[in-house]
Amino acid sequence: MTASTAKAQRFREFKMPDVGEGLTEAEILKWYVQPGDTVTDGQVVCEVETAKAAVELPIPYDGVVHELNFGEGVTVDVGTVIISVDTDPGAGPATAPAPEQAPQDAAKDDEEAEPQGRQAVLVGYGAAPSSTKRRARKPQAGVPAQPEPVSAALQAELNGRTAPAPAAPAAPVAPVANGAAAGSLGRPLAKPPVRKLAKDLGIDLATIAPTGPDGIITREDVHAAAAPAAAPAPAEVPGPAPVAEAVAPAGVVDAAARERRVPVKGVRKATAQAMVSSAFTAPHVTEFITVDVTRTMKLVQELKQDPDMAGLRVNPLLLVAKAFLVAIRRHPEVNAAWDEARQEIVYKDYVNLGIAAATPRGLIVPNIKDAAAKTLPQLAEELGDLVATAREGKTSPAAMTGGTVTITNVGVFGVDTGTPILNPGESAILAFGAVKLQPWVHKGKVKARQVTTLALSFDHRLIDGELGSKLLADVAAVLERPKRLITWG
Repeated sequence: MTASTAKAQRFREFKMPDVGEGLTEAEILKWYVQPGDTVTDGQVVCEVETAKAAVELPIPYDGVVHELNFGEGVTVDVGTVIISVDTDPGAGPATAPAPEQAPQDAAKDDEEAEPQGRQAVLVGYGAAPSSTKRRARKPQAGVPAQPEPVSAALQAELNGRTAPAPAAPAAPVAPVANGAAAGSLGRPLAKPPVRKLAKDLGIDLATIAPTGPDGIITREDVHAAAAPAAAPAPAEVPGPAPVAEAVAPAGVVDAAARERRVPVKGVRKATAQAMVSSAFTAPHVTEFITVDVTRTMKLVQELKQDPDMAGLRVNPLLLVAKAFLVAIRRHPEVNAAWDEARQEIVYKDYVNLGIAAATPRGLIVPNIKDAAAKTLPQLAEELGDLVATAREGKTSPAAMTGGTVTITNVGVFGVDTGTPILNPGESAILAFGAVKLQPWVHKGKVKARQVTTLALSFDHRLIDGELGSKLLADVAAVLERPKRLITWG
């Protein structure tokens, strides 16, 4: 075994896995280890945030942490080495191999290379080859912005040539005027497709200041160089003396000084994109109904004293969820999805009930799998676990995929109702408003009753007005007379 092979086996590199279905990047929220710490197989070493949730990553090796390749707050592409571990620290000091380079574009016919296959993933998840561009790494604190020296091998790979044999040390090369790093072959660093783009646009690569890693010129650099230059300022001509700058009146504060800007990323970014996609893809219809839920509120209090519900979280949302499931069972055709690519309606014989949950990281919608098949105690247990896990920020990506319908409990905020937007890929979402004591005609007399308003939004491609009205009316009927949970269930 050669020394380099032994070194590679000793220093094991752990890459950012795909912790959800097809995710391409994740932000490192927190490191739990530092260089020099001893780790064991399965130990959690860091927490990352994807577009779906915060996830803890276990290391699959025993050894001593050699290096953390990225700091906290940095967004890293899936498949990028984030930590290296010395699996044989007793063997004495050694130099870890350089992190594996990202696959480079082939120099064949000046075309983009095909995706290089599947990246490292956690057990149970598979990352499909991504067709999106890899983002430039964010600069880390204390790291100089100027490009690092580039090896002859990398220069040759970028230029589509074979690396020259090592030569005797030569006099240092003077830096290029525009700040670009010059390789051993004296050519600006750029991948073959980028060179072709520059050639087509008539741009000299030597005049471009690179922004890519290792001083590599990117497509964006070429497009920026090709953009029309700003019009030259007009020549100065004699004129009146310049007017003094206006001074803000005393006591007036600049508005910008009282504003904060926060990058949109992680769960909030994913939610925003999903809501925009849903709102402008599925034709939404929303219907409302106001219902007397006095009997349901009494049943909630009775169930809290029931021995079969001991230790379980019993609240009005539980009975709303059960009523929604009973209504869907009576109208199973609402539980469907629209397949745009194949122009088909997919009817589902299972109900994965989503519960919208507000968390410090934003709105998420985990779902209870096969909710319609669960008893009331089972549903209460699952609902309690779902809410608790969401509040702790520990919801797994798998828990937020595959939903069919959703409930959003806006009543906990004192809101009467709203017009909820469908969770992408789902057919309906039910908004449960605040329960309030209101005057209500009951048995021919005006009495104080517990009243709430329900709002049902649905995809009008899948559910027409009649079907949507029947579904909402049945939910209301169960909440008005909860004994229908037995007679209809």
